[in-house]
Amino acid sequence: MKKPQAIKKILIANRGEIAVRIIRACQELGIKTLQVYSEADRHSLPVLMADEIVCIGPARSRDSYLDIKKIISAALVYKADAIHPGYGFLSENAEFAECCEKESIIFIGPSPQSIRMMGDKATAIRLAKEAGIPTTPGSDGIVGDYQAAASIAEKIGYPILLKATAGGGGRGMRIVQDKGQLEAAFMEASQEAKSAFGNSSLYLEKYLSNIRHIEVQVLGDGNKVLHLGERDCSLQRRNQKLVEESPSPVLSEKMRVKIGNAALKLCRHVNYRSAGTIECILDPATNEFYFMEMNTRIQVEHPVTEMVTGVDLVKEQIRIALGQGISITQDQIQMRGHAIECRINAESAENDFRPNPGRVNEYFAPGGFGVRMDTHLYSGYVVPPYYDSLLGKIICWGSNRDEAIERMNRALLEVKIDGIETTRLFQRNLINTPEFRTGKVHTRFVQDSFLSNYLK
Repeated sequence: MKKPQAIKKILIANRGEIAVRIIRACQELGIKTLQVYSEADRHSLPVLMADEIVCIGPARSRDSYLDIKKIISAALVYKADAIHPGYGFLSENAEFAECCEKESIIFIGPSPQSIRMMGDKATAIRLAKEAGIPTTPGSDGIVGDYQAAASIAEKIGYPILLKATAGGGGRGMRIVQDKGQLEAAFMEASQEAKSAFGNSSLYLEKYLSNIRHIEVQVLGDGNKVLHLGERDCSLQRRNQKLVEESPSPVLSEKMRVKIGNAALKLCRHVNYRSAGTIECILDPATNEFYFMEMNTRIQVEHPVTEMVTGVDLVKEQIRIALGQGISITQDQIQMRGHAIECRINAESAENDFRPNPGRVNEYFAPGGFGVRMDTHLYSGYVVPPYYDSLLGKIICWGSNRDEAIERMNRALLEVKIDGIETTRLFQRNLINTPEFRTGKVHTRFVQDSFLSNYLK
């Protein structure tokens, strides 16, 4: 582990609610913040909160939040000691991490080598296999063309899932039911992956239906690794998470220990350093879990873990990057109660979730015991049309799952966002379905069952 460093200023290379989250952590650690922003975010909350600000370009992400040279230059000119990338944008960009290293700027995240290894999903699956972690049957790596895909599919059987090796958020992903669909699906997924990630490579795995999405929060500091329990992210729409909770309502204690130990085993195998998330699928039909991918960054849904463990993950991330090590041990981590997070987006659920940017005439946050709202909203703020539609997350804690659900019900009624359409009421309907109440959902529940009834 490297020698601990003292830093005075962190540049935040992100926007929105995660930028606000990082600023708050820095304030509590006594570290100054430098917020970079695009012209569209000139009046955003992170810009109003940070100690120093600098505009790095026009609204388009590629000209601002994705421009490595501009961000590095800002850090050098304003003498920032470190850069926190948040999630999305450059958070899993190995080239960006390397540029930070070359300029002696601390990158608050894993090494460029770890980002490359675990960011490439085909490589990550190979490493998981080496570590003895169960993986879904499929290709051993990148599939060169659809003929090669067809050969593998014949061996493992249809349906199969094509996935972008550099992908995320459901882009570059296609379910293929039979051989007749394979060629077109391969071309579509490859082209979409190239457009979204600059990498058209695909891998293939057996498609399992009615699965649950389980992920494990991990921390590593080069000396030790630990996990902070699991999150259940099974409520999704088009592979985008909607509701997350911790702990999972379906895991037995035996399976919980098994998945947690597997996550630690993989982190040790790759000598992982920083905060990260091991994502798995759980097949209820067999009660078996399979490694899916690793996210080498802080997750959108990290607050549910914080609520049940009491551990500030962003502070831990910063401490690890500074060489100070993890401040807790595995034995000190206690899972207490239950937490649920609902993402609130500026979207019209009734119109195929069409983005709905615009002016927030009035904003009122939910409150009370066990309620947290992570957001960048304020009354009068204009939500720009150029970025992700996430407005914030409501996170509710309860002494048990039922109490957490009822508290979320209250919070979703209490929050007020006037002037634009949001997914607030959609979320409230979703968490009150009998299926969610009893924990009997899967990753396609929203698309296959809930959405059609909701729209009626």
